[in-house]
Amino acid sequence: MSVACVESRGRGMAEKAEAIAKKKWAAEAAVNSPISMLDDGCLMHIFSFLSPIPDRYNTALVCHRWLFLACHPRLWLRVERPIKTTAEPGVFPTLEAAISAARPGDTILIAAGSTHIASSIQIKKTLCLIGAGMNPDDTVLTCPRGADSALEFLSTCKIANLTIRAELGCCLLHRGGRLTIEGCVLQCEDNPLDYLSCPIRSTATNPVKGQLHGVTVARTRIEGGAKAVCTSGALVLQHVRAIYSRASVFFWFEVGEK
Repeated sequence: MSVACVESRGRGMAEKAEAIAKKKWAAEAAVNSPISMLDDGCLMHIFSFLSPIPDRYNTALVCHRWLFLACHPRLWLRVERPIKTTAEPGVFPTLEAAISAARPGDTILIAAGSTHIASSIQIKKTLCLIGAGMNPDDTVLTCPRGADSALEFLSTCKIANLTIRAELGCCLLHRGGRLTIEGCVLQCEDNPLDYLSCPIRSTATNPVKGQLHGVTVARTRIEGGAKAVCTSGALVLQHVRAIYSRASVFFWFEVGEK
C-alpha cells in the first residue's frame, strides 16, 4: 500500500472520528444545558412552537428524552406501515385513520419508505400533513384508479414533503379553505385518458363572510395531466413562476379570486 493511500485512509478515519466526537459533544451539551433542566411539560410546550420539519424533526435526534417529547402524540400524529405496535398512542396504520382521529390544528407525520394508499380522503378540519423522509420522493401517497382524488380539502390545510401520484383523476381536490402545498411532487400517470387527469383541481365557490379560499404552491414539481391546475367557481391561476432544473420543473403560483 502506498504512502499516499495510507495517509488518505488515515485522514478519512480521523475525519470520521471527529464527526462522531462532535455529534456526541452536541448531544451532551444539549442534555446538560439549562433548557434540559425544565420539566417535560415545559419542554413539550417549547417544542410545539418549532416547525415540524426540519426543526422539531432535528430536535428528536438530540437524545432519548427529546426524542420522546418531540414525537409525543400531543405534538403530532404518525402514520406508519407496517405499524410496530397497536398500543403506542398517536400511531396509525393508515392516513385515513390518522385524519379521522386528528383534532383541528394537529400535524400528521407520514412515514417514509413505503407507499400509502389515499383514495378520496376528505379533510374537513385544519391539519398539516408532512412526509417524514429527507425529500418528497421518500414518502408516496398513491391514488388508485377509480378515485376522484387522493385528498379532498374542505378546510384550511398544509401539505409538505410528499409525493402524490394519481393513476386517473387528480392528486388534490380543493373545495374550500386555504390550501398550502410546499416542497411536494404531484404526478399524474400517463394513460390514454390524460385529458381527465389534473394534479390540482379547485372547485371552491365564492367565499362566505370571514372565510377565504385559495391555493398556494411553492417549490413543487408537477408532472403529467392535461393541465397543472384546473379551476372553476370564483378562483383563477395567478402569479405563476417556474424554475427549470436539469431533470425537473419547480413551480410557485397561487390560485385566488379573480
